[in-house]
Amino acid sequence: MIKDVPKEDRPRERLLSHGAEPLSNQELLSILLGSGTKDESVMSIANRVLMHFEGLKLLRGATIEELTSIKGIGTAKGLLILSAIELGRRMHVYKSNDKYVIRSPEDGADYIMEEMRNLNQEHFIALFLNTKNQIIHRQTIFIGSLNAAIVHPREIYREAVKRSAASIIVAHNHPSGDPEPSQEDIHVTRRLVESGKMIGIDLLDHLIIGDRKFVSLKEKGYL
Repeated sequence: MIKDVPKEDRPRERLLSHGAEPLSNQELLSILLGSGTKDESVMSIANRVLMHFEGLKLLRGATIEELTSIKGIGTAKGLLILSAIELGRRMHVYKSNDKYVIRSPEDGADYIMEEMRNLNQEHFIALFLNTKNQIIHRQTIFIGSLNAAIVHPREIYREAVKRSAASIIVAHNHPSGDPEPSQEDIHVTRRLVESGKMIGIDLLDHLIIGDRKFVSLKEKGYL
């Protein structure tokens, strides 16, 4: 039990004396849970939660039903975990009010990587930029498999005109984690490039987001 652990080695005391970084995932989760049961320590419950989800990656997508199916996790503890996960996600993708400047494909990928790399469906988005390459608006165009019939240039460039955008960057994710472009990706890109030329709004890039990696179709020579 946690009371049998020397006080200086308990998670809360270690957090106070050393900060959060040295603590294991198990220790951090045990602090969040707060207490165990009469038959099991909080550290043991925390360990079982991590084992159930095979670590943090699957825990990130946990539901309240999955959490409360684990012995020792009731609704209150499950909601604490879900709240912590969502707060961490929001902090990670938080953007300041200062306009984000895109100077390279890496800048564009960095802006959207964390919110797009773990999506279970394809999301096609557009970033609208001003003359200084600052993002002035971001919009999800559609959700689903990429298809030229769905990604119509009219919808994208109508929004660009409405926002007085000087240029745009489009991006979509590959849920497989592999960002290599398909023929459909290339076809959609070329169609958007030609449409942008006709109305004087440049398509600067089409980014394909994988799991911690991306492909720029501009760098591939398709723009």
